[in-house]
Amino acid sequence: MAKSYKIGIIRGDGIGPEIITEALKVLDKVGTVCDIAFEYNEMLLGGFAIDATGVPFPSETKEGVNSCDAVLFGAIGGPKWDNLERHLRPESGLLALRSHMGTFANLRPAVVYDELVNASTLKAEVVQGVDIMVVRELTGGIYFGQPREYLSDRAYNTMVYTKVEVERIARVAFEIAMKRDKRVCSVDKANVLEVSQFWRDIVIEIAKEYPQVELTHMYVDNAAMQLIRNPKQFDVILTGNIFGDILSDAASMLSGSIGLLPSASTGEGVGLYEPIHGSAPDIAGMGIANPLATISSVAMMLKYALGEIEASQKIDNAIKQALKEGYRTGDIGAYDAKEICNCSKMGDVIVNLIN
Repeated sequence: MAKSYKIGIIRGDGIGPEIITEALKVLDKVGTVCDIAFEYNEMLLGGFAIDATGVPFPSETKEGVNSCDAVLFGAIGGPKWDNLERHLRPESGLLALRSHMGTFANLRPAVVYDELVNASTLKAEVVQGVDIMVVRELTGGIYFGQPREYLSDRAYNTMVYTKVEVERIARVAFEIAMKRDKRVCSVDKANVLEVSQFWRDIVIEIAKEYPQVELTHMYVDNAAMQLIRNPKQFDVILTGNIFGDILSDAASMLSGSIGLLPSASTGEGVGLYEPIHGSAPDIAGMGIANPLATISSVAMMLKYALGEIEASQKIDNAIKQALKEGYRTGDIGAYDAKEICNCSKMGDVIVNLIN
């Protein structure tokens, strides 16, 4: 009997529905090849949820994610909803979803494919061979700290981390490092922020549980510079919410296109898997979005949420083979392209290379 998993599907806004469609084609194919059955539960979040229910995170979605083995998510947001009150905007729905799911660890790989080494704005010798995993704390820090307020003459937010929050994200980073090159660089601003010194002290204590892993520390401003200067020095980057938000986007551009890179948000229960790019409303409906980041997110979901390593590897191999054979979407079309594919065609190419 085939193994069976229930996958929550949140298509979202903008290009979200298009890229999710291609990802599901790939998931169905790898399921057939590896004798895995998938049941899909469609749910609303973000702008489309606001249009349908009046809120960005409907109660049906809140209940639905709890019954899934993993959740695959597209993207949310767009100018249509920008003028709403902050708590009613699509992005507030995503923050609420992450908090509800307890997904405190955001895993963002930044990998430069050999076939696309010239797509990066940096020199080929700088980026060739880059393989970084950014581990970002996702449910604490300044985005969630209280008190916070917008007043007529001032505004303020509070950056807070508890010992438990730092310990658990540090362990995630060290566990991942144990399966990679056994190096963790913890990024903070301990020279000026008490909360960062607190972070650093706890990370040092957790490192004692992983004597095989080399731990280094770097201030966030220097880390931003070093990502551009010498990205190959990094293996696993461990950092807090706001620093990770910025650094992971910077790292993503090492590959040459934000349309290539996936992410995983994991933690206490069901994990959330999504591309790191946004909803790209300017190209929504045009069929030209790059689905590879979402397809790679499926591979991460199979690996980290379901433990289906063979299926995950088949997808990764298919992506590499497609790039090797010269298939490109428009965002990377200038780099040794044999054929420029639209969103649907690229999905078909990956499907046909899975065996």
